[in-house]
Amino acid sequence: MMASLIAAEWDHQETLLKPHALPATSVTARAIDGLAEQETRSAVQEALLKYLDTDTICFYQDYPPQLERLQAEHWDPLLEWARKTYDVEINKAESILFCAQPEATKEKFRQVIAKFDQWQLAALERATYTTKSFIIGLALVTKHFTVEQAALAATVEVCSQIERWGEVEDTHDVDYHDVRRQLGSAACLLSST
Repeated sequence: MMASLIAAEWDHQETLLKPHALPATSVTARAIDGLAEQETRSAVQEALLKYLDTDTICFYQDYPPQLERLQAEHWDPLLEWARKTYDVEINKAESILFCAQPEATKEKFRQVIAKFDQWQLAALERATYTTKSFIIGLALVTKHFTVEQAALAATVEVCSQIERWGEVEDTHDVDYHDVRRQLGSAACLLSST
């Protein structure tokens, strides 16, 4: 399947290559070329774990009401899943300040992703960087979340703004598709291995 997706990406390229239009190619190349060496894998794992202290879904706001509703709908169940599945404590912040997670939580997740093969790690890296959330990325890679669920959880603030103010053409709609394209490439990589 991944080979077909990569071929389709290249078939749709024009004279000038558009790297943003090659998500399947880039995530596959990352897995094959970028994550074969243990030293690189370890560095990537540590970089991903840093996202725990700034994880999007750990920063709640209490206004506006649309945002509160979407946070409860998309983030609360995800945090509960992570806590129960991995037997960890995950702190929530109700401000924009740093929200350090317990060292025991980081160590537990370090052990979890140390077992990932290069394909899973490349998918986690793509999903985490796309969503700004280690936890959303982990939910996608472990197949707890679909691409759509991960995209909705990652865009709670934007969805709240759209509900309140309306969609900004050529911005929100482009982001909507880009998040799903990036997460979809990660999910397809996993289903192909």
